[in-house]
Amino acid sequence: MTEPPVPAESLDATPDPIDLAMAQKVLDAQPFSRLVRARITRFGEGAATLEIVARDELRQQNGFLHGGVLAYAADNSITFAAGTTLGPAVLTSGFSIQYVRPATGAKLVAHAVVVHTGRRQATVRCELFGVAQGRDGADGADGTDTDARTLCAIAQGTVLSTA
Repeated sequence: MTEPPVPAESLDATPDPIDLAMAQKVLDAQPFSRLVRARITRFGEGAATLEIVARDELRQQNGFLHGGVLAYAADNSITFAAGTTLGPAVLTSGFSIQYVRPATGAKLVAHAVVVHTGRRQATVRCELFGVAQGRDGADGADGTDTDARTLCAIAQGTVLSTA
């Protein structure tokens, strides 16, 4: 089935931006994302944060979160961050990841920020943290998270617009 032609005036139009709730729906449409139970907790203005609760099924033989889980989180957070500047029709062109220490803790947080965007391509940096749940799990008086974060990997990727 072919799609109807796109009016010429809409070819240069910027796609409607999506919000955090819609970004989570897009993530939930990915079967693998549902498998690892990934959540987007921040989305917009050139950044995205993806979180995964650490479960035994996601660990390797030494009890650390598996490197593949970290790579997945980096890839998806990088792509979602780029989508905030390029629009929703994007694909990862490539990325690299450097593991700096084993990922431990109650959850994994991947925070990605666009460092450069052009008409059809964005370059994004991502930091991945293992987060140990604080004793009370509460936020600090200033609204900051009191959970201890440990940097476990750094990634950088290129994302292309497919629109």
